[in-house]
Amino acid sequence: MDEMQDPSDPADQPAGTGIELQDDLKGDTLREECGVFGIYGHPEAAAITALGLHALQHRGQEAAGIVSFDGARFHSERRLGLVGDAFSKREVIDRLPGNVAVGHVRYSTTGATILRNVQPLFAELNAGGFAVGHNGNLTNGLSLRRDLVKNGAMMQSTTDTEVILHLVAQSRRSRFIDRFIEALRAIEGAYSLTALTNKKLIGARDPLGIRPLVLGDLDGHPILASETCALDMIGAKYVRDIEPGEIVVFDEQGAHSHKPFPPKPPRPCIFEYIYFSRPDSIVGGRSVYEVRKAFGAQLARESHVDIDVVVPVPDSGVPAALGYSQHSGVPFELGIIRNHYVGRTFIQPTQSGREIGVRMKHAANRVAIEGKRILLIDDSLVRGTTSKKIVRMMREAGAREVHFRLASPPILYPDYYGIDLPDRGGLLAATHSLEEMRDIIGADSLAFLSIDGMYRAMGFPGRDPANPKFSDHCFTGAYPTSLTDQNQVEAQPRQLSLLAEAS
Repeated sequence: MDEMQDPSDPADQPAGTGIELQDDLKGDTLREECGVFGIYGHPEAAAITALGLHALQHRGQEAAGIVSFDGARFHSERRLGLVGDAFSKREVIDRLPGNVAVGHVRYSTTGATILRNVQPLFAELNAGGFAVGHNGNLTNGLSLRRDLVKNGAMMQSTTDTEVILHLVAQSRRSRFIDRFIEALRAIEGAYSLTALTNKKLIGARDPLGIRPLVLGDLDGHPILASETCALDMIGAKYVRDIEPGEIVVFDEQGAHSHKPFPPKPPRPCIFEYIYFSRPDSIVGGRSVYEVRKAFGAQLARESHVDIDVVVPVPDSGVPAALGYSQHSGVPFELGIIRNHYVGRTFIQPTQSGREIGVRMKHAANRVAIEGKRILLIDDSLVRGTTSKKIVRMMREAGAREVHFRLASPPILYPDYYGIDLPDRGGLLAATHSLEEMRDIIGADSLAFLSIDGMYRAMGFPGRDPANPKFSDHCFTGAYPTSLTDQNQVEAQPRQLSLLAEAS
């Protein structure tokens, strides 16, 4: 679903001067670009979709969209901003009649957020309307796009999702499902899709199951969602995970499952457990909350140090810190209080203003840390900008020692499947030794969860290099699919769109 960009584009390179406030607030935050939702046969389809998107808001905060079908016409509402801002009014929901709907929340990893990129995307095909929402990223999206444009396709957006629309449109197969399968066979990378035609609700998951998709049931009506927390929000029952490489179709005849790809050992994204999924979600049969606690307990086994309190970097570090505390017997304290009301669009024009960026989001709880040896736990370390400022904040609040632990291994390689990570030059762990990172952050000690320890926390003896159970390429460099766009010898287009528009 991401905006596609030339891998060599300067915009992808780490900035050399100054840190924008947005980076200050999110410098060590991983961002996954979106969540999808779909429901079939329910008279309140749009309202339920809006509630489901509320539950998936953590997966993308830049834009949201819903497409419904009333039996005769498709109706689309796509807005920039949060779900609550866009879909909380009754009159908006009333503009989305029908008993079937798909929805999408978006975070773009490159380029501007503009309305024409907001999903679900819709196209009129010769067989009728077709709307699709996409979670993930195609690793051959640029190559396919270039070929489609050469053959006369007219692109309206800069998202790789539009490539899927065109592939379906150009297929010569007579049945829609066959056209859809043919399109999926042409794409590489990670995807979970919810799609809508004038007769069907469709869900699809990539052959390795990199991106999640679950099936639920609400009073006999099928629901598709990125996470189980969206089912809980609306009071739906969890039925099962959509299998890797599976396509599910719901229509008047009932439910149909298609498995057009040869079976492969699944490789779900490990970051769903580390960061992306909400703690109350169940992913691949595992409680995300319990897995994160297990990561923390494993950290305590691997790199414990004499401390007085364990302090999470909120909110993502909380379960791991609880696990560390419970295993080590060291008290857990909320030494950092998070402000949940920092505006995303807040702009500080001066450098002095930017310096307060982290303090806008995090505040030291002095009474819990003053005079103590503290151990900070966060989920991951990307650029190190936020971590550095938090360590400094802890020292200013009177902490005697500040130790830092990460509940994931060092991130050494970029991601091409929908995670907003810089190239290797912008990844702190890829360009510095452990001691150099400790010095940059300003901590008394620094340690990461080991790769084998991560697997042990999830119930495996360690990582099997011959058959990894997860997509862990950010730590290992072992990419699970071809990276066609990255390996292109031929020069890629410098820009995908000539049109600049106000958002």
